[in-house]
Amino acid sequence: MREGFHSLSISRLAARLARGEVSAVEVTEAMLTRIKERDGELNTYITVDEAGARAMAQEAEAMLARGEATPLTGIPLALKDVMVTRGLRTTCGSRILANFIPPYDAAVCARLRQAGAVFLGKVNMDEFAMGSSTENSAFGPSRNPWNRDYIPGGSSGGSAAAVAADLCIASLGSDTGGSIRQPASLCGVVGLKPTYGRVSRYGLVAYASSLDQIGPLTKEVRDAAILLQAIAGHDPKDSTSAPVPAPDYQERLGREIKGMKIGVPREFFGAGLDPEVAAAVKEALQTLTGLGAELIEVSLPHTEYAVATYYVLAVAEASSNLARYDGVKYGLRADGKNLLEVYAQTRAQGFGAEVRRRIMLGTYALSAGYYEAYYKKASQVRALIRRDFEAAFRQCRVLATPVAPTPAFRLGEKVDDPLTMYLSDIFTISANLGGIPGISVPCGFSSRGLPIGLQLMGPVFGEADLLQAAYAFEQATDFHRRKPPF
Repeated sequence: MREGFHSLSISRLAARLARGEVSAVEVTEAMLTRIKERDGELNTYITVDEAGARAMAQEAEAMLARGEATPLTGIPLALKDVMVTRGLRTTCGSRILANFIPPYDAAVCARLRQAGAVFLGKVNMDEFAMGSSTENSAFGPSRNPWNRDYIPGGSSGGSAAAVAADLCIASLGSDTGGSIRQPASLCGVVGLKPTYGRVSRYGLVAYASSLDQIGPLTKEVRDAAILLQAIAGHDPKDSTSAPVPAPDYQERLGREIKGMKIGVPREFFGAGLDPEVAAAVKEALQTLTGLGAELIEVSLPHTEYAVATYYVLAVAEASSNLARYDGVKYGLRADGKNLLEVYAQTRAQGFGAEVRRRIMLGTYALSAGYYEAYYKKASQVRALIRRDFEAAFRQCRVLATPVAPTPAFRLGEKVDDPLTMYLSDIFTISANLGGIPGISVPCGFSSRGLPIGLQLMGPVFGEADLLQAAYAFEQATDFHRRKPPF
């Protein structure tokens, strides 16, 4: 692969592959070499699948030769290690699954294989997607390519850092409370969380089943549209997959946003928001105004309860979902004198501190005498948050907010303060509770040179509106063109 090809977008690389300027095998070999030479500095990959990537590249070459190429044929991608991959270990960033090799593909992986994409490997994450910094991984933390002393965000930190550092062309992550958008913001890339039900969760290892959603992390908005197009759509294997056809997402790119009403929720610009983040987001809002958008102030009055609501519902679902890791069916098995001791030792040795904390919190919230006070009440507040969004979208097509309250923080800075860490997701959690789509697009940099993102949120199945607005903003700025000093 010629110099600089690793930094290309999906659309630009696909065009060069189609013209025969470079081969899928050549691209793949160059990306594997780059990972081998550079990833030691960032620790974005848990597993690099050299043999599998080479085989997929050969298949992509055959598709190109037959004239059967898709926009993803021959494109090297990375997968967050929470999506099962046939014959390739899936760890979820945990010791308990350190040697687990799934016998089948997640629905999104099967679709990408069919499209001719190349899987470079599985990227790092907070254990079972529980975290905001990728410091909870059993395989060590990933680092931010803009400054290796700082976190890349989480839980899809490996996905975002790998895209930012050109260690893949694009990646897939998962988002339960901001785990695509927050690391995208902190690493200066595009991250899209689709509507709940837009993308199949079949084969996504569950954290909180009513909140989890798979989505793309990419270098440009157009790439997010291309990747979403490939993975969106109904899947009969997932009972929560919506039987709603996906539109042509690229068709909306390039349309002007003149007259588009964009809501600015007053609750997202209060105490706790870093002044540099506030300034960058407000400047981004002015850019949108300059493009002809109409900004209107809206209110999401139950936002103040979002963090508490999320950390009751998510941990309750996690305690139920993670009960399957017992040392009997698959994964780590510890020795014990009896079955109860096998359970206890397996889970004590296999799970990290944060996962154990959330399991205990969730078990407490679901226990007799507390279910009504916690889980039921949180479910009721979730309904109020969803109604807030419905009311706001009667006034506007898109909402614009910060993604994270601060730029990236230093490794180790918040690891011993769970509450402060949980507040890192304060601006992203609401979209998951409401089941709506959200996108993070680069909008500025802090005084320390760390990226800042703008979040756009839309109504249910409103991804096309988000992509249209995000693309218009991206084309009017150059933040997405800047590369980390890596």
